[in-house]
Amino acid sequence: MASANQAPYILVLYYSRSGATAKMAAELARGIEEHGLEARLRTVPAVSPDTEASQAPVPDSGAPYCTADDLRDCAGLLLGSPTRFGNMAAPLRYFLDQTSDMWLDGSLCGKPAAVFTSTGSLHGGQETTLLSMMLPLMHHGMLIAGIPYSEGALMHTSTGGTPYGASHWAGSAEDGLSADEITLCRALGKRIADLASRLGEHRG
Repeated sequence: MASANQAPYILVLYYSRSGATAKMAAELARGIEEHGLEARLRTVPAVSPDTEASQAPVPDSGAPYCTADDLRDCAGLLLGSPTRFGNMAAPLRYFLDQTSDMWLDGSLCGKPAAVFTSTGSLHGGQETTLLSMMLPLMHHGMLIAGIPYSEGALMHTSTGGTPYGASHWAGSAEDGLSADEITLCRALGKRIADLASRLGEHRG
């Protein structure tokens, strides 16, 4: 658990290869910070095809690699991955596979969590990828939150956005996130920050 003198933060943990998921993570972080909590952006290294690790211990650019304590001590979690055949990417899955100690001691139990994804095609497995990321979080006892239909952008988006979590349809690489996708990312960030604040007050 986080130490008593540590300010609560929401961990935005993601894997991004082309940069689209990282752009979503930045918008989620803005939503968290608009609510008044710290957003801690972290990523995971690519899975090495070799029998020995070949990744540098610190990434060349972007967010730092996530540590076990980053995850253990968070007040809430936003987990993101590009789609890989309707599933989360292997590097993120590999990181989660190393968290059995947190499952055993219940470090994440009762904390709010949500998921986000990006895909190159409109029907590229967004919703199944979001569901695949929820499963290990449910085993950890986390409280899963989606995007409610009270968010108007969810009703009229023609790009990404689902009730299961934030999503992005990459389409052509230069398009970036749509206005609706940005709105929904920020709304989900705010929602997890709000839930973490409410749950923190209840625990206190």
